[in-house]
Amino acid sequence: MTATRRHFTAQEKVQILRLNLLEHQPVSEICDQYKVSPSMFYRWQKDFFEHGAAAFEQALKGSDRTAQKLQKEVTRL
Repeated sequence: MTATRRHFTAQEKVQILRLNLLEHQPVSEICDQYKVSPSMFYRWQKDFFEHGAAAFEQALKGSDRTAQKLQKEVTRL
């Protein structure tokens, strides 16, 4: 039997990372809950911190509506 690969959206990944970063849930519990390996969790976290500035750069280049949408997303975190 072949296991099917699960795909998480960018928004889902941020929500999962948020549980650890803002709500201080242990990585082990988060990984068990979402059936994600700890190495995958830490890869998402690394990508999030390395490429997070790009989200703000895009907001500056985009319209005011894009900036407002981004601000709303950041506020939700």
